Amino acid sequence: MYAIIETGGKQFKVQAGDVLFVEKLPGEVGEKFEFDRVLALKNNDQLQVGTPYVEGARVVAKILEHDKHKKILVFKYRAKKNYRRRYGHRQPFTRVQIEEIIG
Repeated sequence: MYAIIETGGKQFKVQAGDVLFVEKLPGEVGEKFEFDRVLALKNNDQLQVGTPYVEGARVVAKILEHDKHKKILVFKYRAKKNYRRRYGHRQPFTRVQIEEIIG
């Protein structure tokens, strides 16, 4: 059984037991979080596709940690104009473990 969920503007194919990195979610470490934006759900040979979401379907996940990715450096410059700007960015994320898919 697997589901395709949408979170943080991205889509993920998940199964029970998967660990994935998603955009930062509200909630504390150890709490459960429910993804209710389920785009598709496959159970055995039966595929349900939502319009846009499957009604009544949800995915339960456990929040494992909140952290930030490695720093990326952004450098802007304009040739021959003596203009240079450098700054860094660290995107926050949440690591979750999929516990259950409810269809």
